[in-house]
Amino acid sequence: MTQVESTTNEAVKSKSAGRNQGHLVQSPIEQLLAKLSRIELSAKDHFEHYLRHKWRLNHKPRTLHSSFTSVRLFLEFYGKSGKRDLEAMERTDLEAFIEYEQDRGLRVSTVRTRLACLIAFLHFLMEQDLIPRSLLQRRIKLKLPEVLPRAMHPADVKKLLSGIDDIRDRVLILLLLRTGMRIGEALGLRLNDLDLQDRKVHLFQGEKNSMGRVVYLSDDVLLALKLWLRRRDPNQMFVFHGRGNKPICYSTGRSRFVKYIQKAGLEEKGYTVHCLRHTFASELLNAGMRLECLQQLLGHQDIEVTRRYARLTDRREDAIGGPFAGLRRPLHWECPSFPEKSRVNPADYQKNRPQGPGRWRD
Repeated sequence: MTQVESTTNEAVKSKSAGRNQGHLVQSPIEQLLAKLSRIELSAKDHFEHYLRHKWRLNHKPRTLHSSFTSVRLFLEFYGKSGKRDLEAMERTDLEAFIEYEQDRGLRVSTVRTRLACLIAFLHFLMEQDLIPRSLLQRRIKLKLPEVLPRAMHPADVKKLLSGIDDIRDRVLILLLLRTGMRIGEALGLRLNDLDLQDRKVHLFQGEKNSMGRVVYLSDDVLLALKLWLRRRDPNQMFVFHGRGNKPICYSTGRSRFVKYIQKAGLEEKGYTVHCLRHTFASELLNAGMRLECLQQLLGHQDIEVTRRYARLTDRREDAIGGPFAGLRRPLHWECPSFPEKSRVNPADYQKNRPQGPGRWRD
């Protein structure tokens, strides 16, 4: 075992021990390596080194799991083709794997994600001089259909909100609708992230790209949130807490949304929980918000992603009848310095953030 691997093993054990002193908790890398040890694959040792490399680079557990699944599927396919050595890999092997995944009926976006994970693994092998760089001399592209973001109709939003009878569920759905947060970001909120006095929520690390930002609370969200904070367990750290001082999981949050969609009779319209974020963006653009400001509120790194919503805006401000009609417009909507003000430094937050259950400002 090399010195680097020995150091990594010690760091993994230290992280795992520090998370829960009374119980043995496996870190994400330990879980993946345990799975890998039970699988017969070609180039298994190189795969293990690659996973450790991504762990050292502090990649998120979700990214690690996605890479593990994609590379594992390719190596299994590669082994079934009769090949074992990586040096024998050809471009046709990659193209055959992509065709195999498409023939399984996977969506183009899923296949494209797997291809991106596989290419990252191949670049790692190239840096180790294990496969020739000519393998990826020509890029393999999968064209995605250009789909517009799906926003909810104002009448459907009213139907949805009118059927929510649980205060926690109402806060969660309103928060997604009025702030544009991703559901994972909302479920991960802690009490210390709330600033009710200034009507703000600090997202110190975005779910998708780790980019921190600030979002703002409308009147209805603020009222519902205050009611929920008075009723919830004050000893819990997370705003939407589950069992064992942990947040409720994504599947639970999604199932609550689906329940109220069905209750409102909207199940045939194909709305997903992410449509609340799309609705937030399209309504604010309709109300006259600048694209650069909306980019910061949504946490997009590339403004071209935000620009997709501009194609949905077909109403003028004086004709707005959607769920944001009458919403008090914050002063920062027209402020050129708003993007800079909305950025949050995660390093400063981790240094100053109180530990344990905190108190929200009111």
